Amino acid sequence: MKRRQFQSLLGGQALLVGLGLLFFSEQARAGRQLEEPLADAVRSALSAAINNDAPPTPEFNTEQAQQAFARWLGAMDERLRLHKPDPQVRQEFLSTLWYEAKRAGLEPSLVLGLIQVESNFRKFAVSSAGARGYMQVMPFWVRQIGDADHSKLFHMQTNLRFGCVILRHYLEREQGDVFMALGRYNGSRGKPDYPRAVLAAQRRWQHRD
Repeated sequence: MKRRQFQSLLGGQALLVGLGLLFFSEQARAGRQLEEPLADAVRSALSAAINNDAPPTPEFNTEQAQQAFARWLGAMDERLRLHKPDPQVRQEFLSTLWYEAKRAGLEPSLVLGLIQVESNFRKFAVSSAGARGYMQVMPFWVRQIGDADHSKLFHMQTNLRFGCVILRHYLEREQGDVFMALGRYNGSRGKPDYPRAVLAAQRRWQHRD
């Protein structure tokens, strides 16, 4: 084969690879979570998510706690600007995420890191496995609580509550082992790539008051 033809072929292959990587980067990264019987507490929390449409308004027992939240919100608002340009959407998303993470006993930075890896903050992301929304929740979780409307997983608060409750459920299954719980969340339990990616992303969202 002549050198010019060979170089042209290589150039074409490089273009295809580049397009493939671009396509892959736009896909959601969710794996295949395993469907399993749910404890009553988990089912109740997920049912509450379906029945609660309004974004939560965080409440604080002390002025100090309220100020700490305000400082966190300001720091995260600046970091999230690239993903969510609209200030109102950004503030609502962060307030809801903070509320749902704290409600489930999770660090907001961990939830933000997981969302970055799972959907890159795309509300309507759908993976090849069928997982949906910010936290890439599999539709069978909706079916577990007797609801067949999978479109509800695109509702912001519903998706965040499902994702946070599911991650808490997996943390309890793994006796607090974050690495193994993240693997279970992604359907890749025991493999290092996904947990490492989430924990690396989490560092971007950590806030020291």
